[in-house]
Amino acid sequence: MLRFLFGEPQSEAKGKLAETFLQMEQFVSILSKKAQAGGDSGHKLRKFEIWTLGLKSSLDELEQSHYAALHFQHQISSSSVNQMTEVERMNYNRYIYFDKNGFIRVFSLLDKLGTLLNELLDMRTERIKPHFSYFTVLRQMREKKVHPELTWKLNEVKEKYKEPMNRLRKRRNTEIHYMNSEMQDDLIQSHRMYGEEVQLENIAEQSADLTQGLYLAMESLLLTFQYACGLMRKKQP
Repeated sequence: MLRFLFGEPQSEAKGKLAETFLQMEQFVSILSKKAQAGGDSGHKLRKFEIWTLGLKSSLDELEQSHYAALHFQHQISSSSVNQMTEVERMNYNRYIYFDKNGFIRVFSLLDKLGTLLNELLDMRTERIKPHFSYFTVLRQMREKKVHPELTWKLNEVKEKYKEPMNRLRKRRNTEIHYMNSEMQDDLIQSHRMYGEEVQLENIAEQSADLTQGLYLAMESLLLTFQYACGLMRKKQP
């Protein structure tokens, strides 16, 4: 979708991304066939179908934002904003936009996945916490010791990406609740070195964290929909 901005053709998904999309499409296909077969669960199946298609779009949007953020990040070489040329400053602003768009989308996608998991697995997390996240649903799955085959795989993925996700969460919370996330380092530096030139935040590390966030989203979705397909096939029409 965004690759046209760089004069590139829209490429086909590959690797883990393609595998994840395919698994989601298979789940939608199973739901559609079961809904056509009739029964009282038709409305619920249709809801799962719409939610899955929404997650598929969210993953595509996240991947595109990640791609654009990395593209502009690689155009930046200066160590501070004051050292940048006009063109580099423009690329920096574009990097900020797509990076910010990306890390906010990571958590938005995961919250949508949490909503689907909560209802698909009948976790009823809303009884404990009305406004719950994906990670709340996952904790509920662990504590109830249900669907262990999926629970522990998802938990392993969560632990694997724990550190970059903590940094992304901190940046997301700063952006939403306090200030523009890219200005937080400026504020910290201004306290330490008042009057001196403020150095650029570590954008290479930030980009690496966004990449890890994308990987966590893909792997969590793939595991979820592999399990969901098997679960739905076992159920009677």
